[in-house]
Amino acid sequence: MRFRHLHAEVWLPRPLEEVFAFFADARNLEVLTPSWLKFEILTSLPIEMKVGRLIDYRLRLHGVPFRWRSEITVWEPPSRFVDEQRRGPYRAWIHDHRFAEQQGHTQVVDHVQYAVWGGALIDNLFVRRDLDRIFAFRRDKLLELFKANAPASSTAQRVAAAS
Repeated sequence: MRFRHLHAEVWLPRPLEEVFAFFADARNLEVLTPSWLKFEILTSLPIEMKVGRLIDYRLRLHGVPFRWRSEITVWEPPSRFVDEQRRGPYRAWIHDHRFAEQQGHTQVVDHVQYAVWGGALIDNLFVRRDLDRIFAFRRDKLLELFKANAPASSTAQRVAAAS
């Protein structure tokens, strides 16, 4: 199985504790997911985030319904957590979320290792394009949400690379 990699990061003009608290609330995953995915959390809310927590979702991609189960495999507030797909559309999905604060701003880094059925051809034709759109939406939504009461200076960047 060949893993592909996606890296995205954004600087938010808010303190680390505030940003991490947002991510620690599983309900906010719906906020960070584009509406065209018809994303819905199936696990009863509220969800206590911790190592071993299983979270079930439902979504539609290109009209095809999927169920997705992820497990929190690392929980290190307020600097990091990892979720891994246990059931879903990917052969493998490991999403490492990292947070760092500098001068009252928080860097949010997403690093995803994933593998798809059909390999590079399917990834290049469909998957990567969708992931780029999803993570661009996520970046823009985070900037919108955390800019409301923020200082004027903020930077954002996004880099995506497959290996």
